[in-house]
Amino acid sequence: MTPMDPMLPRPLARAQAPRWPHHLAAIDMGSNSFRLEIGEVVADGYRRIHYLKETVRLGAGLDAAGMLTEEAARRGLACLAGFAQRLAGYSAQQVRAVATQTLREARNRDAFLARAQDVLGYPIEVISGREEARLIFSGVARLQPSPVPRLVIDIGGRSTEMIIGSARRPLRAESFQVGSVSLSMRFFADGRLTESAFRQAQIAAGAELEEALIPFARRHWQEALGASGTVGAVSQLLQASGKTDGTITPGGLRWCIARCLRAGHIDRLDLPGLRDDRRQVIAGGLCLLYTLATHFGIDALAPANGALRQGVIFDLAERRVAAQDPAEAHDMRDASVRELQRRFMVDVQQADGVANVADAFYASVQPRAEGGPAGELRRELLWAAALHETGMMVSHHDHHRHSAYLLAHVDAAGFSQSQQRRLADLVLAQRGSLRKIEPALALPTFTWQALCLRLAIIKCHARRAVDPRALQLRRDGDQALIVHAPGWAERNPRTLYLLKEEAAHWERSGPLRLRIAPATT
Repeated sequence: MTPMDPMLPRPLARAQAPRWPHHLAAIDMGSNSFRLEIGEVVADGYRRIHYLKETVRLGAGLDAAGMLTEEAARRGLACLAGFAQRLAGYSAQQVRAVATQTLREARNRDAFLARAQDVLGYPIEVISGREEARLIFSGVARLQPSPVPRLVIDIGGRSTEMIIGSARRPLRAESFQVGSVSLSMRFFADGRLTESAFRQAQIAAGAELEEALIPFARRHWQEALGASGTVGAVSQLLQASGKTDGTITPGGLRWCIARCLRAGHIDRLDLPGLRDDRRQVIAGGLCLLYTLATHFGIDALAPANGALRQGVIFDLAERRVAAQDPAEAHDMRDASVRELQRRFMVDVQQADGVANVADAFYASVQPRAEGGPAGELRRELLWAAALHETGMMVSHHDHHRHSAYLLAHVDAAGFSQSQQRRLADLVLAQRGSLRKIEPALALPTFTWQALCLRLAIIKCHARRAVDPRALQLRRDGDQALIVHAPGWAERNPRTLYLLKEEAAHWERSGPLRLRIAPATT
């Protein structure tokens, strides 16, 4: 892990009991701005407690090699240090930090995330473009409900999300790698505002969005909303100029572009309501908005009340309910696991059997907890067990490798990219040599998850009902002991053989030792 910058404050100690247990916090680490929102989900409503925004321009710090520059990294770390101060007294279960397109792209993102998590004091998740789109729609749908089909657009610094949905249900969600920062850096980097630059920027935006023309066509929706800082900025300047009531229209966008061309340079641009932190990226944002309006038939784009950060808070609230009362829960990740089982034709009966055995093993070696980090680790183990055979859809040979690849790369609503990688590592660890997962085994929590999954698969290898009392797993410090009932070894020589092979794997390259012994009477 990269050492923390000594110039930045160390993370604050987390209180054992949160001071405001009903508050939830979301951190949106966008390509242009970082945002912190603290809110409270009240019945079916929402109450904002606090909101902070800082223009970081992380996306402008990606160099030609796809590396995040140190200057950009330090801007991000300084902002997160301020957020950490505001979050003093909040538990890890109350805070969720998500990062978007810039950190999806950055080749050195892991090094930055290690530093960022040290500074912030909370985990940071890199989410996929489709997951970002889903969360955006969740925030809009909850804060601005409507039964009619609607198009929601979010123009970020380096990506644009488009979602069609009805009520709270997203029907189609996609992310496109074009944003206000990336377009502005490419076509307006010298500050000049020319007809040629605007034309080329619109062509580039149209090329990126062309594949969306049919699935997001005008016939699929009745109203359009914009959920981004770009939409908010353009809405404000149109309202301040008296051109519209804040609604973004093709005519209003043409007027803005004409004002840009008349100015000729960003430094001379004089638009009422244009904030200084938007000046450098407004041209790219206008090009994207005009391309969207003309290509998708958007006559009126209204600013939305909700955004990604509120969607993160609503998602976090659902996760807390799922951890506290699974019977009443609606965690999107559970639904995604069931959908993946269906899509990849998983033998659900076998998966459930492995999950139940793995859960029993895990409860005997790790503290049992429904919520918090320990509860999340248990749920990851159960999800891995549920999906450990997805790769059989590709091939029975080395199916664990196919399963791991699918889980690392598939779009799974509710999961962050980092959590999908952990599940992929667990599934890869389900059988065979441990050398292929040596880096992950450096974490004791992962080691015990992997051991429990491997032992559960061995116990259930015959694909029939198993005696839950036949094998018990015990922990003795850093050692593991499998205890079998009297007479079990004689009745199950093949399973005993597999257990001995498993013990040999851990002896050769594992961080713990596995012993097999009969129960003492």
